[in-house]
Formats: sequence, structure tokens, C-alpha cells
Amino acid sequence: MGTTSSPDTMAAAAGPSLSITVEKNPPEARLLQLGIKSWPKWGCPPGKFPLKFDAAAELQLTCYLLKGRVRASVKGTGRCVEFGAGDLVVFPKGLSCTWDVVVGIDKHYNFDSS
Repeated sequence: MGTTSSPDTMAAAAGPSLSITVEKNPPEARLLQLGIKSWPKWGCPPGKFPLKFDAAAELQLTCYLLKGRVRASVKGTGRCVEFGAGDLVVFPKGLSCTWDVVVGIDKHYNFDSS
């Protein structure tokens, strides 16, 4: 079941400590603090694929969506998290999920060992 820590943040539990966190429309100051504009960019058309990072399995992924919309199904839980343009999304290390890209996306992304 999803939990809400503030009106603008949603998290879907994937286990005792793993969850996808979605920060809806974070303030510009937060984006500047994270240095998002210096992060690499990536995009894809609509489709469905597993989110796996072979070399980066021990890294956390943070994305800021510039456009598009995604439904992420967390492996083994039956839970789904939706996010889209303007959202800051964090996938903790060790989490497995499947992305269903409903509307083609463009995003900034960053891998971190946090």
C-alpha cells in the first residue's frame, strides 16, 4: 500500500526498506541544489521494459522527468507508482521494477551510491 509523507510526496513500499519516492513538482531551488541541469539526459518512446542496472545495481537512481508519463510496477509486490513531467523520482538501490511508458519520456538522471 502507498504511503504519503507530505501532500506532494508519494512512496510505494517494495519491502521493509525499499520504496519508489515521487516528489511532485519540486521547487526550482531543490532542482538547483541537486544540480539536475548538469545530469545526463535520456528518453524513450512508449513501451514496457524492466528497470535493471547490471553495473549499477548498488546505486540509487534519481530522475527528473521533463516530459512524458510512466507507471512503474514494483517486482513481487503488485504495487504500481505513476509519475510524469515535473516529478522528481528516486529508485533506491536493490529495487526491481517494470516501467510502462504511457507517454514517451525525456528525463535527467543520476546514479548515486547513497
